[in-house]
Amino acid sequence: MTASPAETPALERLRQDARDELAALIELRCRLGEDPWEFLPELPSVDEQVVATLREDRLRSAEWAPARSRAYHPAARQGDAARFEFDLLRGIALEHPELSTAVWTVLDRVPAAW
Repeated sequence: MTASPAETPALERLRQDARDELAALIELRCRLGEDPWEFLPELPSVDEQVVATLREDRLRSAEWAPARSRAYHPAARQGDAARFEFDLLRGIALEHPELSTAVWTVLDRVPAAW
């Protein structure tokens, strides 16, 4: 499923918000005397920030609540939580193919114990 024309402005708005947040973070860390060459490689890309925002929105959404409650139940196996996380990020990649590279980068960063 590709993004509809109505979703494109929303995605661009998310990207602009991510750019603004990253710029503010870089400015703050530079003002604190940190060397940008040291911390810039560890910062997420704009698209990774967008994916993280979409992921958080999905975690809060009602449509994911039943799956999340099963995956995060104390009796759930680690594999259930990993499968849930994979499905959640896979859904983002399917809806927004232009973010697919960032989705898989975020998936690599998600702790296996989630």
